[in-house]
Amino acid sequence: MSKSLLRSKILKLRKLKYSRTELSFTKINSLIKKQKIINPIIGGYYPVSYEIDCLEIMKKFEIKKYRLSLPIIKNKNSMEFYSYSKNFPLTVNKYGIPEPIERRLVLPNILFVPLVAFDNRLFRIGYGGGYYDRYLNKYKKKRNICSIGFAFSFQEVMKVPNEKFDQKLDFIITEKKIYR
Repeated sequence: MSKSLLRSKILKLRKLKYSRTELSFTKINSLIKKQKIINPIIGGYYPVSYEIDCLEIMKKFEIKKYRLSLPIIKNKNSMEFYSYSKNFPLTVNKYGIPEPIERRLVLPNILFVPLVAFDNRLFRIGYGGGYYDRYLNKYKKKRNICSIGFAFSFQEVMKVPNEKFDQKLDFIITEKKIYR
C-alpha cells in the first residue's frame, strides 16, 4: 500500500477511534532517564487531528525542571525548535498549528514525534511534509537525539513503506506498549 493511501486510511481510523488517552508519564520518564541525557531539552509538538496529546506529559516534565520546546515551521519544509512553557503565548501557523511566539532557538536532545502510522521496525509515516525526517537527518549527525514517537496502538501497521530519507525512531510508545 502506498504511503498516501495508508496515511488516509489511518487518519480516518484515528478520527473514529480517538479517545483522550494519556500515555504513562512514569514509563516515559523512566525511558528517558535510562538514556542518561545530560541537560535534557524536550522537543514536543502541539497535537492536532486526533494525535496523542503530549502537552500534559510535557507539563509534568516542566515541573521536574526539564527545558521544553515546540517546533516552528520554516521555509523549504524545515522546522526549528524554540523554547516553550505552558505559560508562553502561542500563535497559529499557516497549517493551523499553534507555535511559540517566543523566539529562543534550542536544540532538543529528546524529541517527541507525532505520527500517523508506524511499524515494529520503528519507521513512521507522518503527514507527508518530511519535517521530522529532515530535522532528524540534519541534527542526529551533530548531536545525540533520542526520538520517541507517540501513537495509539491501532496505528501500528505490518510494514511502513520507507525510503532512504525516512528516519527510524529510537522508540515508539502507545497506551499498550513501548517499541524498541
